Amino acid sequence: MYQDIINFIQELFKTKNFIPLHEPRFVGNEKKYLEECIDSTFVSSVGKFVDQFEIELARTVGAKYAVATVNGTAALHVSLLLAGVERDDEVITQPLTFIATANAISYIGARAIFLDVDLETLGLSPNALKSFLERHCILYNNQCLNQVTGKVIKACVPMHTFGHPCQIDAIKSICDEWNIVLVEDAAESLGSYYKNQHTGTFGKVAAFSFNGNKIITSGGGGAIVTDDEAMAKKAKHITTTAKIPHKWEYVHDMVGYNYRLPNLNAALLVAQLEQLQGFLGKKRALADKYEQYFESHKMQFLHEPQNSQSNYWLNAVLLDNLKQRDEFLEYTNNNGVMTRPIWRLVNKLDMFKACQSDNLKNALFLEERIVNIPSSVIL
Repeated sequence: MYQDIINFIQELFKTKNFIPLHEPRFVGNEKKYLEECIDSTFVSSVGKFVDQFEIELARTVGAKYAVATVNGTAALHVSLLLAGVERDDEVITQPLTFIATANAISYIGARAIFLDVDLETLGLSPNALKSFLERHCILYNNQCLNQVTGKVIKACVPMHTFGHPCQIDAIKSICDEWNIVLVEDAAESLGSYYKNQHTGTFGKVAAFSFNGNKIITSGGGGAIVTDDEAMAKKAKHITTTAKIPHKWEYVHDMVGYNYRLPNLNAALLVAQLEQLQGFLGKKRALADKYEQYFESHKMQFLHEPQNSQSNYWLNAVLLDNLKQRDEFLEYTNNNGVMTRPIWRLVNKLDMFKACQSDNLKNALFLEERIVNIPSSVIL
């Protein structure tokens, strides 16, 4: 059976050579814009491509403002600072996520709380969130107080896993009720919509990623998006080392970060954004072919959730158990087709083992069964 799957994937990608999980495609104006950027000599964090990218990204996702950053983790770190998260605060998130989500929380000296995910969306479960807050928390002085730890829960960070939107409207409603700031980890979901609204625009602020394996890329890169003008200005200030603008003076008014995206990378992203709709169409076509194939082979392909339009950044299948998952991973990777398991649950990692969590039943189930399969845009 596994060889049949390999044959099918090789046929899809029209090669018997090694097939990576997700490789970038540079087939538009990337070289042209890079040469223009180099000729301008503005290759660092100041230049027209940074400004252009921020304007175009905000327009693409339907936000008022976008602030480009050096990577998605930096974008999430600053998003949490903008949300008012401070040392010793707590932040609710999901354990089924890339490590960057929890790392960004820890950079501030805050602590993560890991709650379960939904089986359909792979993202934070509104039911798990509601249940946790009702069992363990009270509103005190207009803040959400965790009675188990005595700490304030300042923010909630759901992640749109593999580009599949979580039930973000229900999560937002719960967060609003408990005075918790919603910060969306939209790193994987550029081009994804929930109830016809782009991911990353439900919360107060959100973070996107343009790492080398994302749907569009500049090798690295990230962005903060928000509708709050004051928040956007502060984001730009924090990410440029908090330097007060002046022709020659170096005066900084707070601890800032050197997180701005270089103009050289932004040139790539402007060209990549021009191709986003085409990429999305091709990825949906690939997902449709996968879904038809695996349905006939009685293997579950992870389809976009209800009320959602997924970008299908990474396609995935659900195996029957851990043993079958490991057999599938070994056979495919030994035979030239790159596959990967979903991340190890973050709460199992040494640095986050002491964090509070619920029973994580769904997350544990998915961890043992999900495998990502090749998802590059087919040209």
